[in-house]
Amino acid sequence: MTRDNTRVIHIGDRVIGGGNPILIQSMTNTKTEDVVATVAQIKELEAAGCEIVRCTVPTLEAAKAIAEIKPQISIPLVADIHFDYKMAIAAMENGADKIRINPGNIGGMDKVKAVVDVAKERNIPIRVGVNSGSLEKELVKKYNGVTAEGIVESALDKVGMIESLGYENMVISIKSSDVMMCIKAHELLVEKTDYPLHVGITESGTYFSGNIKSSVGLGVILYQGIGDTIRVSLTGNPVEEIKTAKLILKTLGLRKGGIEVVSCPTCGRTQIDLIGLANQVETLVAGYPLDIKVAVMGCVVNGPGEAKEADLGIAGGIGEGLLIKKGEVIRKLPEDQLLSALKYELDNWEK
Repeated sequence: MTRDNTRVIHIGDRVIGGGNPILIQSMTNTKTEDVVATVAQIKELEAAGCEIVRCTVPTLEAAKAIAEIKPQISIPLVADIHFDYKMAIAAMENGADKIRINPGNIGGMDKVKAVVDVAKERNIPIRVGVNSGSLEKELVKKYNGVTAEGIVESALDKVGMIESLGYENMVISIKSSDVMMCIKAHELLVEKTDYPLHVGITESGTYFSGNIKSSVGLGVILYQGIGDTIRVSLTGNPVEEIKTAKLILKTLGLRKGGIEVVSCPTCGRTQIDLIGLANQVETLVAGYPLDIKVAVMGCVVNGPGEAKEADLGIAGGIGEGLLIKKGEVIRKLPEDQLLSALKYELDNWEK
């Protein structure tokens, strides 16, 4: 079952599944009870391109804070619930657009029913989340360890619990920090369900290791037509998760828009601070809603040729550089003027 054929689920004013665009999610790392800090972080995430945000709801104060947060943000809010079914109900009553629960750890079928009854009354989708780290002991024993097959069986069991209560407004999430296990689990799951999938590599690590693991895992899964919404999980500023997610989708051809920066590796011919310049260019172009490619090259020998496939490019030499537009050198400039010249071209780019 590819993403073109999954069920359509509404999360606030956003839609996933059924071939709709893959939406990017992140999660706040503020105390949800701190409304000012949480709203500030969500707005920062919105500006970066986040389309759905999740907040943890471990306390009644956090659940009540949702009612204050919601009017101040522009994207749907998902309440993340662990263990206490009362928090799920309180979150929905205070305006959560979706809840994330594991029906297996909130205390029995009567409590699951209490949550589902409120979700059904308000037509709020439930994300059924199962992680490899919390796989049931009996499934670990059945499969001789934590396996993709066990994760899938656990997830479908939890989905079945909610379906038995007459509710099917669900999104499934199965995650593992083991990239290959996560890939296999998704390949198995799509053969068994048509619910939309929230995809991510959980506990992937720091900015460096997390980006690599997420890019490999999400890249393979998404390339197979699997996944309706994604989150890149990084230990750090959640804004970085959005940047990575956008680039993964764009690299796979699943999203357009935004300037793509390409830059050459440094070598012995490099005569300028190429690393610093490339970083400056990447920061500069983030503010432009242009669907173009910008090249940053380290030498004037191969730079023009290597930049010919880009819409704009700069190539550095000894104290000077070239400004390149659609494969043609249009100007030679002092090194310290290259960035401003590039900005001028971007400001005046034909829309």
